[in-house]
Amino acid sequence: MRFAVDRLDHLVITCRDVETMASWYQRVLGMELESFGPHNRTSLRFGGQKINLRPQDVSQEEWFTGESALPGGQDLCFIVTVMAEDVASHLRDCGVTIELGPVEKAGALGAITSVYCRDPDGNLIEISSYGDMP
Repeated sequence: MRFAVDRLDHLVITCRDVETMASWYQRVLGMELESFGPHNRTSLRFGGQKINLRPQDVSQEEWFTGESALPGGQDLCFIVTVMAEDVASHLRDCGVTIELGPVEKAGALGAITSVYCRDPDGNLIEISSYGDMP
């Protein structure tokens, strides 16, 4: 049987310090903190998705995950509904270093304008808007 993927439900980021990462994603990207499961795991909700934050020192028995799950190995793109210049201004106000941008890139639905930064573990975070295009 063949099937097609409908959407991404959640992803897992392995991190050095769950509290530091959760605080950054709340403060900088406005995500909502949530605890779940029998071990009081941490997740961040946004739109119809969530990010689960997995501590790097947790075993496969405690948290089944990818074979090479290490902090800083993610490259994620988040779509926002504000202009890239507003994103850049917000990042500067939060004390976050802008790595690149605003710059035109190719998104899943066409051209986007992106601003790049890094979270506390060094994951590359791309914050993009479809609304900036002429």
